[in-house]
Amino acid sequence: MAPRAFITGLAGLTLTAEERAFLRESRPWGLILFKRNIQDRAQVAALVAEALHEVGGEAPVLVDQEGGRVQRLGPPHWPAYPSGRTYADLYGRDPALGLAAARLGARLIASDLLPLGINVDCMPLADVPVSGADRVIGDRAYGDTPAKVSAIAQAIADGLADGGVLPVLKHIPGHGRATADSHLKLPVVHAGRATLESNDFAAFRPLKKLPLGMSAHVVFTAFDPVLPATTSPTMIREVIRGFIGFDGLLMTDDVSMGALSGTIAERTRAALAAGCDLVLHCNGKIDEMRQAASEAPGLSGDAARRSAAALAARKKPEAIDIEAARREFAAMINQQIA
Repeated sequence: MAPRAFITGLAGLTLTAEERAFLRESRPWGLILFKRNIQDRAQVAALVAEALHEVGGEAPVLVDQEGGRVQRLGPPHWPAYPSGRTYADLYGRDPALGLAAARLGARLIASDLLPLGINVDCMPLADVPVSGADRVIGDRAYGDTPAKVSAIAQAIADGLADGGVLPVLKHIPGHGRATADSHLKLPVVHAGRATLESNDFAAFRPLKKLPLGMSAHVVFTAFDPVLPATTSPTMIREVIRGFIGFDGLLMTDDVSMGALSGTIAERTRAALAAGCDLVLHCNGKIDEMRQAASEAPGLSGDAARRSAAALAARKKPEAIDIEAARREFAAMINQQIA
């Protein structure tokens, strides 16, 4: 039976009886973990294994593990990783070094995730920040020009892939110009079409062949004066699938975020009707999870094709001496600090 077109969060460190029944009955395409779900290696591995058992033994398991401010797994059980700006600064001094550090850092992150059963990481970002924008992107970004951002983003995607973890390109078609945090309210961008196409959207075009992508809860008035990209048929058709040319599996950003309006059921319907393939619901509230599941059909058509292609893109991890790689990575990062 086909999985349903949504990804669900979980409430805590172990599954509740309600969650076990929900996962069995709703058949989500995937699961996503947050800090509330993470204690130590043994606990995370057990939670993932139990959840996968309930959904039928196999499903993508996602996490946001960028480094810097956005790192769900951290000390003392996992290493701390630098922010995107660190790679940007290294790239500014030596582009080859910056790209090598970004790829190796992502490879090391993959080596942390895969033994836990986590096989999808929600990075890289291709957001290009501008002066005056909200800090929600800020030091997470890989630079302030499309060419630099896309080059580092590709290196990070390659590093994850080397470690057997699928990357998720975000936040399509760009969150860097937003003057509000979409976790809290709806950002509205008034920049013109030419500016957006030459800067914000341009960073995503070289990355259009990545297998998975995440939409931005941002209104771009030059294309759609009312609806954010996540629920805008115009933005998805003309910009994400059209100008950018992305044909990977497109998930929403979290539909429980403050940027969107309406019930979770209404948000789910709107995103899928606009052209998103999957709805991402993150907060672990079971009543909301049920709403998302109730509106998410079984994957079919283009969504099923894109899902199959994305999952087939996962590679067997390449052999690596992890301890030697960690020493090499530390030496690279220390060059930025020095």
